[in-house]
Amino acid sequence: MEHKAKDFTYLLGKLKGLSNKQLEAHFGLYKGYVAKLNEIEEKLAKQDKGATNYSFGEFSELKRREAVAFNGTYLHELYFDNLLANGEPSAELKTAVEEAFGSWDACIQDLKSTAVSTPGWVVLTYNKKDKKVHTYIMYEHHIGLPAHQEIILALDCWEHAFMIDYGTAKADYLTAFLENVNWEIVNKRFEEAKE
Repeated sequence: MEHKAKDFTYLLGKLKGLSNKQLEAHFGLYKGYVAKLNEIEEKLAKQDKGATNYSFGEFSELKRREAVAFNGTYLHELYFDNLLANGEPSAELKTAVEEAFGSWDACIQDLKSTAVSTPGWVVLTYNKKDKKVHTYIMYEHHIGLPAHQEIILALDCWEHAFMIDYGTAKADYLTAFLENVNWEIVNKRFEEAKE
């Protein structure tokens, strides 16, 4: 299957606190992950699977990096899709957040604190096992997400997501991100995750 980059240019000029220069640089990085995923999958299809081992082997190395390119592609899509301010958190989502964190504000503080704690990704998830909302840190795209999670909100905390606009002022980026959340998308993901 060939993975194709989605067109997120509809976000240009429409986000508070995220410039077109910042977004265009970020789109370019995302497209790089899509290209790398296609390259890895193409190479994997041609590898000698009998010449693998833990220490080194082309197949082994490609398999180790496959999840990085895959998640680098699809976490970015989740992130861009949940931008462009629209709607409000649904009553059901607010109730679930309050049950998990005590209050909506406590959840937002948890999300921000988690984001300050990582150079990677922060995801708000619905846990299929305990039926609660959680936040998790994901390092290097593919490390840190427990099993049985459905991502309902993706927050890119890598420097490439904010350095052009904010330098090292990550807290200001987080404020801008929250002003741009498309709650209609998050609400829909939450409802689908519970099915």
